Amino acid sequence: MSDTSYILRIACEDRPGIVAAVTSALASRNANIVESNQFWDRQTNQFFLRIAISTPADIDKSQIELTLGPAVDRFNMKLKVQDLSRRPRIIIMVSKFDHAMLHLLYQIKVGWLDAEVAAIVSNHEDARKIANQEGIPFHYMPVNRENKAEQEAALADLVKESNAELIVLARYMQVLTNEFSTRFFGMIVNIHHSFLPSFKGAKPYHQAYERGVKLIGATAHYVTPDLDEGPIIEQETERVNHSMSAEDFVATGRDIEARVLARGVKYHLEGRVMLNNHRTVVFTS
Repeated sequence: MSDTSYILRIACEDRPGIVAAVTSALASRNANIVESNQFWDRQTNQFFLRIAISTPADIDKSQIELTLGPAVDRFNMKLKVQDLSRRPRIIIMVSKFDHAMLHLLYQIKVGWLDAEVAAIVSNHEDARKIANQEGIPFHYMPVNRENKAEQEAALADLVKESNAELIVLARYMQVLTNEFSTRFFGMIVNIHHSFLPSFKGAKPYHQAYERGVKLIGATAHYVTPDLDEGPIIEQETERVNHSMSAEDFVATGRDIEARVLARGVKYHLEGRVMLNNHRTVVFTS
């Protein structure tokens, strides 16, 4: 029988014996460890462990959780088991700037991103043509002050109905409500066109131009009720100079945004991101 692959993510207070307890339990199920990453945060004394395993095909997710039960109880672990045989489903949200969305769709098409796009959601009609070309359901949800709660309720229903595991804000230029951001915390990744924490909010490239910065960047982060302050997953910068206009900053930034968002989504989907209060632990290799 062929093997089945899983990703285990474990977080708990650091104590001796954690890795031994986990790996011994896995060995009892003939699980083979193909990748292992760990990190001890000295300030919080929290231990983070990510293990990729392959198991005989007759070992399912519930059996793995049952096998690790004694270790989970002993160390008061938070355990997440991800079945890699199931392709994760995502919802992409976009407004008028579609470069980050197009890059995501391309990386999915060539197999670098292992995901299925359950829907494209937009507050404009511009992306409908692309969705139709790709055979992806398109949902037009115009947003204003009067209907924001109603539209977010419809979005929440869509997440449930489509079994989506991640919402990707690919230059979606609307601020989600505190209620929605809290409800789906850890399930919404945004690309902000700035190297946070600098230049939050609207028109960050123009803010950077006015300040005469020499580096601009982009940040993929989880969405929280605090605007542009969610835990950071991935960032990148590129050098600019005095001869460039604000429009040159924007053009340079488009490429950075697309790359950073794709990497951030990839890290999340592969279970490489673990939340550590307001920060993240990202096991990139």
